[in-house]
Amino acid sequence: MDILADLRSRGLLADCTDEAALAERLAKGPITLYCGFDPTADSLHVGNLVPLLALRRFQLAGHRPIALAGGATGMVGDPSGKSSERNLQTPEQVAHNIECIKGQLARFPDFETKKNPARLVNNADWFAPITFLDFLREVGKHITVNWMVAKESVRSRMEDRENGISYTEFSYMLMQGYDFYHLRRTMDCELQVGATDQWGNITVGTELCRRKMGVTVWGLTFPLLTKSDGTKYGKSASGAVYLDAKRTSPYRFYQFFVQSEDADVGKLLRFLTFLSLEEIAALEAEMQANPGARAAQKALARELTTLVHGEAACADAVRASGILFGGALEGVSESVFADVVGEVPTTEVPRAGLEAGLALPEAFVRAGLAPSKGQARKDIEGGGAYVNNVRAADPARKLGAQDLLFGRYVLLRKGKRTYALLCAVEA
Repeated sequence: MDILADLRSRGLLADCTDEAALAERLAKGPITLYCGFDPTADSLHVGNLVPLLALRRFQLAGHRPIALAGGATGMVGDPSGKSSERNLQTPEQVAHNIECIKGQLARFPDFETKKNPARLVNNADWFAPITFLDFLREVGKHITVNWMVAKESVRSRMEDRENGISYTEFSYMLMQGYDFYHLRRTMDCELQVGATDQWGNITVGTELCRRKMGVTVWGLTFPLLTKSDGTKYGKSASGAVYLDAKRTSPYRFYQFFVQSEDADVGKLLRFLTFLSLEEIAALEAEMQANPGARAAQKALARELTTLVHGEAACADAVRASGILFGGALEGVSESVFADVVGEVPTTEVPRAGLEAGLALPEAFVRAGLAPSKGQARKDIEGGGAYVNNVRAADPARKLGAQDLLFGRYVLLRKGKRTYALLCAVEA
């Protein structure tokens, strides 16, 4: 299956400047393509995965991908998809963010393969020497204001009379257009890809190449990653889901995808994994037959966590996910355990008292798992009490230093799913 057919079959092909001509060009041999990522934060997020993985898809099909870090465009701010003016970042913020996202960009297309290695560029390298007058003459002269105002990203902002759009953000599409022109001239880049909100910026680039060089280049966009209700995908209750493990841990990243709605998971598998359509269809059928098992969601979470964080981190996330389902605690690191139990009600208890011996019924009352010691004893005698996911059937048992995980935690459970944590602290 050729790359355009694969994208279409996955629902990933939204717009193309001339699909028939691009297909004809791709049939002739490998093409160089690029996608840009502005450093608006020190980490990319889930919403960036579709274009990131698209670079890899093209590379696997034999083409030559370029990942562009927007050191220059990040200083200006893209108005696309925004209803108000962005806050300008300082040069120091942009430089810091660039350094952070470079490593993330390098995880997706392969920079080591000898056949068609990916390349990473920073548009600050070619914008820095350009003067304002040079830019007006060499770029602004070739793109009319009529053309720019017709773009949805600009028009929607101009219709907001109260806030409008600054000349700075209005000029953004000229900068992105110049990126395409520069890469076409210096690296023979013929295709730019991005999400649908980049269509206006991309077509400025195709027009600039035509007017300044007399050549045909192409633009191709993918659908924005949205949920079945139309809202953007990639947000959790605590905010954006980032690719940096320091911003969103592998466990929480894994859990975000495990909790995907049934209505969304098929599309997510097609958009965000390299599983074949046959494998995805089988997972969807399994989900229909036994939705409670969440087989499709678990497959999605494993594929993406491995891709973004590596096999070891994915294995830790899977093991950690089992903790709150009664899984064994052996082999779980303290950092993973702390991440999991952050979702569990926690009660601090004096270390000295716990190490001297804390009666199990009293521990359950303190942790909020029983209203009284009498009820706690009944729960324990009935087989519904667990210490560190091991059943504790003796109401006379006392917790002690031997029960402390990582020297300070005791995980208590009542029944199948009600957890609480005791944390030993110095008095």
